[in-house]
Amino acid sequence: MMDKLRKEIAIQQKKGLPFIMASVIIWLLIVLVSILDINMNMKNLLVFCCSCPLLPLSWLIGKLIKVDIFSKQNPLGQLGFIFTLNQMVYLLIVMWVFSAVPEKMIMVYAMVFGAHLFPYSWLYQSKGYTVAAISIPMISLILGCALNGTTVAVAACIIEIVFACVLHMELKKMGDN
Repeated sequence: MMDKLRKEIAIQQKKGLPFIMASVIIWLLIVLVSILDINMNMKNLLVFCCSCPLLPLSWLIGKLIKVDIFSKQNPLGQLGFIFTLNQMVYLLIVMWVFSAVPEKMIMVYAMVFGAHLFPYSWLYQSKGYTVAAISIPMISLILGCALNGTTVAVAACIIEIVFACVLHMELKKMGDN
């Protein structure tokens, strides 16, 4: 029964593809903000603002690819929403970094973003989510410590593009076009 519900929600929600595609746009915005010649506090504030259009973008992309991101058909949809709420708690860590180590905020933001994807690997029975949830934080940590926030944002954007393609392939294997 549970596996049937998980398969149904994976197909109905296209494994969260509207959100992943919207996150590509969000990370592109963060790349643009990261290269602005402004002070770090303003830059970090704008990075936070970049995530504001996530829900409307996801809804719009959902409409384009025929996904009702607010569907209540499957009881596991509520669980997916709860999985998203954990990221709100983790954002408190990012807010602390904003003031304590501002030059590392994009790195920590990317790490939190990547890590929050992990529960969806179970929900959608997706290896793609597992790989993204592990690789995004690790790559962000390495690039963020060795290089800078712009590099982290570019890497996150590229990973999200690849991730969206992987999810699309997973959906095709499930018989969803």
